[in-house]
Amino acid sequence: MTQKPHIKRQRTARSAKIKALVKKALKNGFKSKPAKGKKYLKDLSIGSIFKVFRLTGILIGTTPTAAKVIIIDSKFNDNDNDYYLGKQSIGLETEVVEVNLGD
Repeated sequence: MTQKPHIKRQRTARSAKIKALVKKALKNGFKSKPAKGKKYLKDLSIGSIFKVFRLTGILIGTTPTAAKVIIIDSKFNDNDNDYYLGKQSIGLETEVVEVNLGD
């Protein structure tokens, strides 16, 4: 029985670069930005009116992980409005479009 020679794998530049990027990301933490023209819910001031998907709401407060909002308009089917309208809790990093009613 012949044994295969043991070949030591060399670290390629690619794997070293990936490891360096991972180490840097873990050290600095994850930072994300909202899409162009949108803001995170956590960046709005209390009382701001916003739109997200088919909903329009008003920000009434925040907690460390969620935003308390009142949904005032829904573009969903009328049968579903009872579920969506009213006081809701939405994640702080939800991307929304701020609405200015005076403009």
